[in-house]
Parts: sequence; structure tokens; C-alpha cells
Amino acid sequence: MHSHTEKILVDEQTIQRRVAELAAAITRDYEGKELTILALMKGSVIFLADLLRLIPIPLRLEVLPVSSYHGHESSGMVHFREELLPEIAGHHILLIDDILDSGKTLKTLREHLLGKKPASLGACVLLHKKMKTMPGVHAEYVGFEIPDAFVVGYGLDYKEYYRNFPEIRALSEEAIK
Repeated sequence: MHSHTEKILVDEQTIQRRVAELAAAITRDYEGKELTILALMKGSVIFLADLLRLIPIPLRLEVLPVSSYHGHESSGMVHFREELLPEIAGHHILLIDDILDSGKTLKTLREHLLGKKPASLGACVLLHKKMKTMPGVHAEYVGFEIPDAFVVGYGLDYKEYYRNFPEIRALSEEAIK
């Protein structure tokens, strides 16, 4: 399986240090507020677990299966089930996602959730491919800026494989052909 990965982009220790820094910033910014974490699954599950264990403030956790990828290509359509959304109006909502790539998923969700009148709406992503993100889309908390490579590990997958790697790796071109 490792033969399909090119190189480690972010090692395990660097990820853990950065997750702790993100948790500290989120804790500081939401101290005294009723925070609802809305995790976009499946790719964010490992990041989410590590991050939440380091946020010592009371919070609610909700999960939302969201998909826009088929294999290694984005379908251009963002799919989620409305009935799985928690109460949004008047709540401080923080979206947690694995990667901000084109920005379609985050843009679509932000627009939809803002229509439900949250007290605040922010986003935290582990990875950001800044050069690919459409203008005007951003996350308030970003773990790492990465190059335009297809990445796996630490929850991110290719056809459901590689999620279990403890680091972020670039997938080779041969693997995604």
C-alpha cells in the first residue's frame, strides 16, 4: 500500500502539534459560548477525534455525512441530508472538515446554514489547497497549506483506502489512474 504514496507531506508529530494549536485557538475564541461542532464525515473523523479531546469547553457534537467526490474527482455537486442538521438558529456553529480544496462544499454549506440564522458560523479544516480554492471561500482555522496533490492519511482516503496512515501523504499518479 505504501508503494502508491509518493512522500510524506506532513508527519504525525507535526500534525499533533498543529492540532493542539488549533484546539487552543478554538477554545480561546469560543470560551463562554455554547458551541456546536458540525463535523463533515468521513474524512474528518480522525482529525475531529484528536481536536475535540483538546478542547476543554462544553460543546455539542453533530455529524453530517457530506459528499462531493467520486474517486479522486469532485462531482461538482454537494450532497447532504437536511434532516440530519442540528438546530442552527441562534447557535455558534463550527464546521470541521478534513480539506478545503475547491471550496464548493464549504461554500454550499455556509450559504445553506447562514439561511438558518446561526449566532456565528466558522470553519476549521486540517488541510487547505489555497491555489485551488475559489475566491471568497475561507476557513477561520487552517491546519496546513498544502500543494495541489491528491492526499491520503489521517482520515483522508482514496476509494476508502489509506485513511489509517498516521501522516498526510501524496498519492502517486499511478495509484489514481
